[in-house]
Amino acid sequence: MIAWRYLRARRAEGGVSVMTWISLIGIALAVFALIATLAVRAGFRAEFVDTILGANAHVTIYNSADVNPNGQLDRAISNYTTMAENIAKVPGVTRAAPLIKGQIMATANGRNAGIEVFGITAQDLAAVPRIAHPDKSWGDFVDFDKGVAIGSGVAQELGLRVGDQIKLISPEGVKTAFGTSPRVKSYEVTYVFTAGRYDIDRTRLYMPFAEAQSYFNREGTADEIEVMTADPDKVDALVPDLLKAAGGRAMAWTWRDANGSFLEALTVEDNVMFVILSILVLIASMNIVSGLIMLVKNKGRDIGILRTMGLTEGAVLRVFFICGAFTGLIGTAAGVILGCLFAIWIDPIFSVVNYLSGGGVWDPSIRGIYHLPAKLQLHDVLSSIFLSLGLSFGVTIFPARRAARMNPVEALRYE
Repeated sequence: MIAWRYLRARRAEGGVSVMTWISLIGIALAVFALIATLAVRAGFRAEFVDTILGANAHVTIYNSADVNPNGQLDRAISNYTTMAENIAKVPGVTRAAPLIKGQIMATANGRNAGIEVFGITAQDLAAVPRIAHPDKSWGDFVDFDKGVAIGSGVAQELGLRVGDQIKLISPEGVKTAFGTSPRVKSYEVTYVFTAGRYDIDRTRLYMPFAEAQSYFNREGTADEIEVMTADPDKVDALVPDLLKAAGGRAMAWTWRDANGSFLEALTVEDNVMFVILSILVLIASMNIVSGLIMLVKNKGRDIGILRTMGLTEGAVLRVFFICGAFTGLIGTAAGVILGCLFAIWIDPIFSVVNYLSGGGVWDPSIRGIYHLPAKLQLHDVLSSIFLSLGLSFGVTIFPARRAARMNPVEALRYE
């Protein structure tokens, strides 16, 4: 009751000082920044990993290099059908598909672009979620066997639409008595997709498996086996079984191997940002000390009278602890609300920021994905709440103890 009376008192009556209001606002903004940062971090990681797993193999199985009769290193998989069937039987594997891969030059409308070709059957491509069911698409996926499917970035770069012709040029073409001549062939664009990753949409082209074998001189062979698993996070545990099912020359390359350094960099950045923003919360909480010390000084006469009437030190400590803790509690609650609202409405907020800045705030060619995502996670919100309340309650103890230990005689000497 006494603490509530002090909190409601006006400044002229020696109530809550301006410093306390500053600390409340500071805590709210610090908690808001912490929750917003954690939500954006979680959203970015989730979107990045989802685009990796949604358009790429969880595990790639390929053969180690062997010297063929011509003295050349050969990694071709001749028994790809049997190998894919054996791999598909491994518990935890959802799909195993033979692939043909190659890098070529594409040209159309007087423009050129380097692209990566994936030769795959229509049935296997239909099981790739970010390609068969992308964010945006043009054309009909069922027409894939009649031509090629390209990313929206390739289509934009070359000025292509569904139904147009794209010319592919491979340096490894027809072998003649005078050497190897480049192979040039035109295909109809039957499907355009936006997978959600700039590097995929900008460089990738899918071609029917049999046509890719013919185009790249891979008749009767495959370059690798694309493996999808039920739980990509546990893919490392499946590698020994996959290699055993694939055969003696098989080697594995997981999605973690391909993106491990980037994910590690994200983890380090996440930890650093959490520490920095925690320091901001601490700085905001320290303002409670200033406000509470001023409140204790203004209420010295009251403390002396209450102690003389028999109020214990513990009761006085609780009075001023409640005053400081209430500031931290209200500031934390306001920060949590603001942070959650920011994460929920991040798309319109970012659109306004992008509009006011004239556009180009988010460059997908640098960041890989097309928008700034945010993902609210319960443990992130709870960690922010516990951190803010813990710091707020902790710094309140010192001035509250000082008030409790005040000598009533000294407090009333000059009254």
